[in-house]
Amino acid sequence: MWITVANVLSGVLLVLGAFLTLSAGVGVVRFPTLLSRMHAVTKPQVLGLIFLLVALELRLRTWTTFSLVVLVIAFQLLTQPVAAHMVARAALRSGKVEETLE
Repeated sequence: MWITVANVLSGVLLVLGAFLTLSAGVGVVRFPTLLSRMHAVTKPQVLGLIFLLVALELRLRTWTTFSLVVLVIAFQLLTQPVAAHMVARAALRSGKVEETLE
């Protein structure tokens, strides 16, 4: 029973993660400004990666996979906001972003 539930949940998370990752890619292509593209990449990409990694763990169910998934998720959550902030800051300083509010 538990194995069937884990496999179904794994499939659902794989589909959700793939959809979020696809939406991040579409956002990069479709959004007009640098900051909106950055927002499109950072938000759904991180959540999509987390969904894919949790789905992988639910499918494999080993301690090695669990430890690696936890490490990757932790590093992703720690580094992605800092990287996005640094890219936005560099863009602002180089004049690629307008400072006016609409």
